[in-house]
Amino acid sequence: MANLRYGVIGTGGLGGYYGGRLAYSGQDVHFLLNSDYEYVRMNGLRIDSVNGDFRLDQVSAYQATTDMPGCDVLLVCLKTTHNHLLPAMLPPVVHPGSVVIMIQNGLGIEEELDHRMPHLNIAGGLAFIGAGKKGPGHITHLDLGSLVIGGYNLKTIKILQQVCDDFQGAGVPCSISENLDASRWQKLVWNVPFNGMSVVLNTTTDQIVSNPSTRQLALEMMLEVIHAANHCGVPMKEGLAFRMMEMTDGMVPYAPSMKLDYDFNRPMEIDAIYTRPAQKAAQAGFEMKAVAMLEKQLRFIEARQKLNAKTTGFKE
Repeated sequence: MANLRYGVIGTGGLGGYYGGRLAYSGQDVHFLLNSDYEYVRMNGLRIDSVNGDFRLDQVSAYQATTDMPGCDVLLVCLKTTHNHLLPAMLPPVVHPGSVVIMIQNGLGIEEELDHRMPHLNIAGGLAFIGAGKKGPGHITHLDLGSLVIGGYNLKTIKILQQVCDDFQGAGVPCSISENLDASRWQKLVWNVPFNGMSVVLNTTTDQIVSNPSTRQLALEMMLEVIHAANHCGVPMKEGLAFRMMEMTDGMVPYAPSMKLDYDFNRPMEIDAIYTRPAQKAAQAGFEMKAVAMLEKQLRFIEARQKLNAKTTGFKE
């Protein structure tokens, strides 16, 4: 198979790191940027990584997809709160054989895109990584870094196998999931407690796991997600929660993506990470009581933040 042309839709922590790794390894990668487009076009992209710092002096950077070439693989690394923009953004960069990989947190993401754009070839991606954007054109990679990809409506996963090989060649541990829905539930086991609790408690992962009370609460939420997955037909054992807790014990102090969104007055991914899983579980006859409580707390915080922004005239 010929070399793939990649497009990165959203060059934040995820898109900057994964796309940057591919470009640094010699792959043809085209980056869509927003606020720091001019900076990256003039100065390149800098990635500070626990696996070794690197920079891209020349970046194929764009401010609109209408200026980008057609791509074989689109890595959508936007927050799910921006997915309503995809029907306008994607058509200029996809061709009949293009595959769109949704590297995002939460549940129901591929289904939503398929409903909006039924002729797309869609896959999903789960990033197990601690990474963020430190400044214009500056990405920091703090911990972990693996990627799991899986097909949603693809007739063949041949192209995903090549994507996986390209990532591995770029130094990114990558594997293919045989059950994307199960992989998304597994990621929720970690995302549900740590994203929301970091916002509600205004803290980081290390503080949550080091305090007996919050550690127990996080574990209880993990187990609730596992039980919900089981009711939804996704077999999962409780041991996963304890393994993820041990993994978190070994992580560097970290503010999850939702905490960063809150800190920078950006919309939080409440629908994808909390509302949809709770709805799916309810449809299967299981009530996610702890998760529903956390969701309501996040809704309150989000509403208060919007009110404060309106009162003070704050704009992103």
